[in-house]
Amino acid sequence: MELPEGYVIEPMTAADVDVLRGWAASEGWNPGLNDLRLVWDLAPASFVALRKGDALVGGGSILSYEGAFGFMGLFILRADERGKGLGTALWHWRRDTLRRRLKPGASIAMDGVFEMVPFYQRGGFEPAYQVLRYQGTAQGSDTKDVSALTQADFEDIDAYDRPIAQVPRAAFLRRWLTQPGGFAVGCRQNGALVGYGAARPCDTGFKIGPLFADSPEIAAKVGQGLMRNFEEQQVQIDVPEPNAAGIAWVTDLGLEKVFGCTRLYLGPALDLPLSQIFSVTSLEFG
Repeated sequence: MELPEGYVIEPMTAADVDVLRGWAASEGWNPGLNDLRLVWDLAPASFVALRKGDALVGGGSILSYEGAFGFMGLFILRADERGKGLGTALWHWRRDTLRRRLKPGASIAMDGVFEMVPFYQRGGFEPAYQVLRYQGTAQGSDTKDVSALTQADFEDIDAYDRPIAQVPRAAFLRRWLTQPGGFAVGCRQNGALVGYGAARPCDTGFKIGPLFADSPEIAAKVGQGLMRNFEEQQVQIDVPEPNAAGIAWVTDLGLEKVFGCTRLYLGPALDLPLSQIFSVTSLEFG
């Protein structure tokens, strides 16, 4: 679909990213305080702006993980510009541009709201599973196996993360785990990392993600070790629905399901070890 006259798609500026984050907040998405700027600082070409003249009217992210994997993330139009077909044109432009930035055969993923799944399917994406957001009051606990992670732990973190995330994301992960106001903890057994997680500040409370662990018991230790840092505040955890143990854990904590989306793929779906994923890293960046 062609854009109407007067509209253009071009790279997003840092100021645009802040505007986009404000729109996301006004929609009730409770974005992380640092998420968008952190990724823009790492890969500014991943953010695209839809403009009408000089005015920003929409935008989104198309993140390439070293050309091996792509993720179509945050996608929003200014409220008064909806219903004109602009979103359809921008979505297709983002999909096609990201495909050109990836290596031949590389897949693209996205997490889409349920009502938009038929549209994404018409665009070539196929559903894989659902991701469910649980929300409630953080309840922390102290365990001897769990401790704060530092830069000195990063090689171990990256080595643990890669077979679970299945994408090369060291540069992203290093920034994600050290963002202002955030926390990262890990669980070691016999010196080996067997689970780790991170929590980041949002407009309201914190989101946990990623939370990867070898077992439900380790995930509970890591998750509640994180929540020690912000007890009695709101917490949100995004659990892949096939991870029944993860769903049981957040339910036992008294968290309630408040939102959901569908993971979709254009190209071969990643064969993720979902039993080890107790919270996805981010619905916006994979």
